[in-house]
Amino acid sequence: MGKAYNVMAATCPSRTVLHRIGARWTVFAINALEDGPMRFTELKAHIRGITPKALTETLRAMETDGLLTRTDLGGNPPHVEYALTELGRSLLVPLRAVRQWAETHVPDILAARERAGVEKASG
Repeated sequence: MGKAYNVMAATCPSRTVLHRIGARWTVFAINALEDGPMRFTELKAHIRGITPKALTETLRAMETDGLLTRTDLGGNPPHVEYALTELGRSLLVPLRAVRQWAETHVPDILAARERAGVEKASG
């Protein structure tokens, strides 16, 4: 039996794993790579709103954590592709559930925000 981890413990390394998954752009990159490898420019176009710097940092961190591979195919200009590893692909199911929940509950969240804004303004 492997070591038991407890994300609620302050020094548990599982917190760094959750930090990576919860990082601003990681979820978008994983979803973008679901259907196969992509080049940097393809990823940037697919993940609207991400800056080149943020995408570079996200891809490097994901590669370090074993969630994706970076393959240099050579050429001029350089041809580099990013693809999910098996570990990265294992996140697709739980992230799909989170994405579906988010997309389903947008009206509820927007309504709650509106109520909070009305309550704060009148309070």
